[in-house]
Amino acid sequence: MSLVRSTAKPTAYRDNVIVSTVETSRSPAFAFSPNSFTPLELKTRNQKSPLKRWKIGKGSKVGVIWLGGLGHMAVKIAAAMGAEVTVLSTSDNKKADAIRLGAKDFAVTKNEETFTRLAGHFDLILNTVSARVNYDAYVSLLKRDGTLVLLGIPDGPVSVNAFSLLMKRRSVAASPIGGIRETQEMLDFCAEHGIESDIETIPIDKVNVAYERILKSDVRYRFVIDMASLK
Repeated sequence: MSLVRSTAKPTAYRDNVIVSTVETSRSPAFAFSPNSFTPLELKTRNQKSPLKRWKIGKGSKVGVIWLGGLGHMAVKIAAAMGAEVTVLSTSDNKKADAIRLGAKDFAVTKNEETFTRLAGHFDLILNTVSARVNYDAYVSLLKRDGTLVLLGIPDGPVSVNAFSLLMKRRSVAASPIGGIRETQEMLDFCAEHGIESDIETIPIDKVNVAYERILKSDVRYRFVIDMASLK
């Protein structure tokens, strides 16, 4: 049986919903476990869309800032598209995970050596965090015509030195959530390549605990509520 989920209705704790077929995406039959499908459908279109838009493929150099809910899927999808992926993180405590997920390299951004070693290296960098970062530092890691794409949206203005963009035609962009067509393309791609979200299933009475863990970045990499625990 295929699973469907509306992309046009508010999120709520429920075990069924009636929607128009034009507002749904379809999971290829038996391709995904039920628990992993929802976080895949809900968030992974964010990552697939810019990778397609900037024509990432075999041999492309892609950087992923932070290995979290968005970042771990960005690594999986970019690697499946043939890119050489580097995870850029503030510490090395997720290095083993990054390599397992498909990254070829891992760099700690608190080390100044990282920005020297990787200067002018990337075709595309996906920033998956909402916190403000040193955008000029990450722009310096782009090749000529490279792009830094914001997937996480900060709560304030994005400031970049125009000169750092001018010298090599670099750019900074943002990418919204894809529509139904892109969502379906993403699901089909993930089914073809055996890609699923890394999840931790919890009962409903552990929601508050899970929330506190999210605030501490203590989840690898999505929580899913077992709806049977509502009964």
